[in-house]
Parts: sequence; structure tokens; C-alpha cells
Amino acid sequence: MRLTVALALLCSTVMVFNASGQTAESKEARDARMRWWRNARFGMFVHWGLYSGLAGTWDGKPVGTKGGMEWIQQRVKADTDTYAQRAIPLFKPMPGFAKEWVKLAKAAGCRYIVLTTKHHDGFALHDSKVSEYDAGSVLGRDLIKEFTDAARAEGLRIGFYHSVIDWHHDQYAYALSKQLPHPLKGQPYPNGERDHSVYLKYLHAQVDELVSNYGPIDVLWWDYSSQDFEGETAWRAFELMTSVRARQPAVIMNNRLFRNPASGWKSMGTDGFTLSIDNKYGDFITPEQHIPSTGMPGLDFEVCMTLNTTWGYSAHDHNWKSDETLIRNLIDIASKGGNYLLNIGPKADGSLTAETLAAFRAIGKWMSVNNESIYETTSSPFPYLSWGRATMRTAGPGTTLYLHVFDWPADGILKVPMKADIASAIMLSVPETKVAFETVGAHTVLRLPQNAPDKIATVIKLDLRSAPEVDMSIQPPAAK
Repeated sequence: MRLTVALALLCSTVMVFNASGQTAESKEARDARMRWWRNARFGMFVHWGLYSGLAGTWDGKPVGTKGGMEWIQQRVKADTDTYAQRAIPLFKPMPGFAKEWVKLAKAAGCRYIVLTTKHHDGFALHDSKVSEYDAGSVLGRDLIKEFTDAARAEGLRIGFYHSVIDWHHDQYAYALSKQLPHPLKGQPYPNGERDHSVYLKYLHAQVDELVSNYGPIDVLWWDYSSQDFEGETAWRAFELMTSVRARQPAVIMNNRLFRNPASGWKSMGTDGFTLSIDNKYGDFITPEQHIPSTGMPGLDFEVCMTLNTTWGYSAHDHNWKSDETLIRNLIDIASKGGNYLLNIGPKADGSLTAETLAAFRAIGKWMSVNNESIYETTSSPFPYLSWGRATMRTAGPGTTLYLHVFDWPADGILKVPMKADIASAIMLSVPETKVAFETVGAHTVLRLPQNAPDKIATVIKLDLRSAPEVDMSIQPPAAK
């Protein structure tokens, strides 16, 4: 079925070459390719590699209690040989490591899962024929195949994160960028002059292995470029994207092979995204650790976030987000028309912390009751709701509104800034209880029980016979 869909998408593409040399899609073909991703709304990110065994510790001391420990090699300024000698003996994946991840993801309501195939340290998790710094060569295992087999067994869509930065490869010319990180940044190349084109040949060959050997791949999550080193110059990016699409016609790719305004970037900051993108640079924009305050109308975007403050596992970071924050983040992002990619950082053996398990189980408990208010919905029609968020779906003349109430009214009266022809009103967590409603001027008033059924977010489902007339005068308060 997936192969048939991929072929259909390929055949429906308008074969017109744009300035980048890529073939341009028709809107219909692109919408068909993006449909599952837009409907999914929620995915799991997994950062796992050699850094996981170091667990944020170097020379017996914590490197930090906050921040990304997947960057530990850069944080301690270790050359690749020293790093490998320290990290490889600690990285011991247990059998069936991925089964726990994918079962947790599915139970939480995630529709897809994205794994780091290679992070900046250069260690690849697959059995690569073009490298000796990979799981196949070092561990005698193909960890990517073990992951993809587990994910498919649970019916999850599969994404590959792949870093185009490489701190291990001896021809990666890190001095060509003053902005991209490297453990030896500012120092001369230890092996003399480097030929970056040799590294690019390696990069393209390794990506070709990933998109050729593991069946259908749904997402390719590139990471990352700088304003002074990106795109064609840095990675032969358009050629890379074209070769990936030749193998995986239905794949969805992010915008991080580039770092220019047309690709959705205005700065190097994780919040340095713009509100537009030319899709020749990628299918979606990637705000990191930030939820756009007003969303990105008309654009595909995915907010990636950590459970604490680090992507890779650290034994020293205990800054865990609350269940309330995580669930409300999911709702907030969906209400703005985006996806939520929530990260886990497994330990070196692939096991998960108690905090990780508890967080995803809490989301799963909420989603088991309220998932219809997240999946296949579109952004809120309201500019602002003081008490929560809203999502929406339409079918024919009818509209279904999902009101996510964060702040339960003490008097039981919820004012919704719209006039609407309401056919029915219920709470998803107690569907047998009908919600009374009436029109008062330009607004709808709902009469609710005294106590919230769900203190984090109670969802009220309104079935409307036609589109609501929204009071657009209700706007967010001005930023202070």
C-alpha cells in the first residue's frame, strides 16, 4: 500500500524544473504527500548515540546540569579519538532496545517517531559500508534496522534525523564556517589541509544507504546549517534532496539544509524562524524549544522540544517539564496548526528514565480520551481565548469545534466569542453529560459543571451546523 501511494505521488507530480534543478510538485500532489503528517500532529523524537553513555559526565564530573549533552564532545573540546575511546565502551544497546520506545510512543498517541541516525559526533547507528565509525563496524549490529523493524511492528511512521555536520570525518572542513560548532573550532586541522568535497561524497553515500536499505522512510530530518555555510556550498543540498526523493518519492523533509530567509530562517537562534518558506528548501519549518506566539498561518511547521533541557541523556539534568506543560504544549501547537515532536533521550543501553516513562504515559492517558481534538484538526478560528485553546475540523457545511479549557470558570459560565448554530455540546471526558448553551449577543455562553473533569485540559466538543461567526475583535493582550 505504501509503495502504491509513493508511486501515485511521484506520477502526479508536475514535471517542471525549478531554479534548483528539482522537479516542482503540483499543489494537489504536495497536499497528498503531506496529508498524513498534517493529520498526525504528534511525534516522538529520539536522541541516542555514543554521547548517551557519557551521560553528561567527563573526567568524573558533570559537564553541566542544563543544555544539550549530545554536544558533550564539543562542550569539553575533545578530539574525535579521545571522545571515541571514552564513549564507545559505554555504549551497549540491549536486545530489543527500540521496542520500549515504540510501545511508549504508540501508547502516548504519537503517530510517528524520528531517530538520530547520526549526530554531530559522526557515529552512525546503521551498518554503513562507507565508514568504520558506525554501529555495524563497532558493535556488529545495525541499530537502524532494529529500530525500523520495531516501529513498523507498532504501525508508526518512521523518520530519520541525520546531521550534515560531522566532528569525526577527517575531511569535514569545519573552518569554512565561523558559526557551526566543532570541538576543535579555531584550531588548525590536525591532519593538514582538508578537501570538503571528499566529505560531501561520504555524506551523500551514507544518506543513500539510509534511504535505500530500510523500506519506506516517511521523514528526513536534516540538522543543520549556518548563515555563513549552508545549502549548495556546504552540502550540495539540492542534489542531496533530489537523490533522496528518487529513492523515497513520498518522503517529507525539513528546512535545515539551509539557513537563509527564503528557507524560513532569519538568524542562528533556535527561535530565529520566519513566517514564510519556499518549499524548494524543505516541506516544513522547525521552531526549536519555542512555540510561535501566533502560529504560522498557511505554513507547515513542527515544534521540537525536550522533556527536560537536554536532547541526549544526562544523569544531571532534572529540569523535567510537568504533565500540564507537556499536554498544554501539544494542545497549543495543534491549535496553531502545527506538529509537536517531543524528544526522549534513552540511556546507553536504550532504557528510559522513570521521568520519561511517566511523562509519555500522562500524555497517553489524556490522549486516550481526547485524541479526536488533536488528530486531523486545523488551527483555531479564534484570534484569542483567555481561558484556553481551540481546534477545528470541517465536513461539508458542518463544523466541529474542540474547546480546550485550561482555566475553568468559577461560576461555570464559559463565554465563547462567536455566534453559532450548535447541534450538540458535550465534554469528551464525560460524553453522557450534555452541556447547555445559549446565544448572548455576539457570543455563545456554555453552562458547565462547577468542577473541571480534567484539571489540565477539559475538552468540550461542539458540533455546529455551519461555520461559526467569530468575534474578531477579541485579540491577545499586547506584549509588555
